[in-house]
Amino acid sequence: MAQLRLTPSIVNGMVCPPGKKKLDLFDVQAKGLVLEVRKSGGKTYYLRYQDCRSKTRQMRLADARDITLSQARTLADKARNRIALGDDPAEQKTRLRQTPTLGDFFYERYLPFAKSYKKTWGCDESLFRNHVALRLGRRHLDEITKTDIAALHHGRRAVGAAKGSANRLLVMLRYVFNLALRWETPGIAVNPTAGVALFEDPPMKERFLTPEEARRLCAAVEGSPNPMLRFIVPMLILTGARRREVLDLRWEDLDLERRQWRIPLTKAGKPRHVPLSSGVLQVLAAVPRLEDCPWVFPSPKTGRPFVSVFYSWDSARRKAGLADVRIHDLRHSFASFLVNAGRSLYEVQKILGHTQVRTTQRYAHLAQETLLDACDAVVDSLGVGFCPVNPSSAEGRAAA
Repeated sequence: MAQLRLTPSIVNGMVCPPGKKKLDLFDVQAKGLVLEVRKSGGKTYYLRYQDCRSKTRQMRLADARDITLSQARTLADKARNRIALGDDPAEQKTRLRQTPTLGDFFYERYLPFAKSYKKTWGCDESLFRNHVALRLGRRHLDEITKTDIAALHHGRRAVGAAKGSANRLLVMLRYVFNLALRWETPGIAVNPTAGVALFEDPPMKERFLTPEEARRLCAAVEGSPNPMLRFIVPMLILTGARRREVLDLRWEDLDLERRQWRIPLTKAGKPRHVPLSSGVLQVLAAVPRLEDCPWVFPSPKTGRPFVSVFYSWDSARRKAGLADVRIHDLRHSFASFLVNAGRSLYEVQKILGHTQVRTTQRYAHLAQETLLDACDAVVDSLGVGFCPVNPSSAEGRAAA
């Protein structure tokens, strides 16, 4: 280790001694400035310093061919000033090395977490692989900006994707970055999706069955070639459960004594309980049970849950003259029957398993008739004579 006052001529003329790989020259003028002279002939300026824990560290300043000695001393002075103010370059370098790419974080951290609770994790993987990986997957988390996210979001819309599809991509990325922040992932301090607005979807068109239509539909499924459809459709109408929840129903999930159905894993990733009405109990009592089969509505061909019942469902709804009704509309119809029967939105929320009140609010307008009946009940209790306006005099004033 040699200490001397470096000069441009020393920097230019110094060579590494024979038998050594490198030679370090410490400048006595600029504290901590080191010129590394290598056997290969390369020369680099470094700054050697002590961090807040009195540990000796070294940071690279520049190649000696790119800057002058005077410029190297200026860089060293500025770096020492930042270090004195608490900005440790070595820590920054370590943090940058530890910052994962978006692709690495998604596949190594996010996806295993999503698989542990999310039934639709496969959709997330498909979205990322098809629409994110090639554009942003190799970028480090701290390199992705709001502009990048907005371009990706709007780019999906530009190639013809529906607003909902583009929004689904943005919502997924927002959650991915939120998790990175929550888990204190090195290198990320802000969520680049924050402030990127979702596209506004047009009001969702919802179809509600009338009681008469529900009876027609149940009559139509009676003659279906699918022998289980005559039980599956009433089960959907009478419980408001989702299609997959009913198709995957196991006998062990039913507590017939307590009239309760425990759905182990819902869309929200949590179990929920569905009360079983007397009508549901009648449906379950009529279902033929296969020996040693755990499922309530198995396919007669495979003995396992149906992958899809669309074709038999499509035939039945057309036979009933309800070609516009989707299977999911049966869930909406169950909610509408509850509301129009005078049940509160709180009850609807709990039975359907909505985690957010705003999801249940879509059925609020259905209560209008019930609310009008409630208001008319006040008039009935007070009597017609309570109204202070004389109808005949009111008509006379209107005519005048």
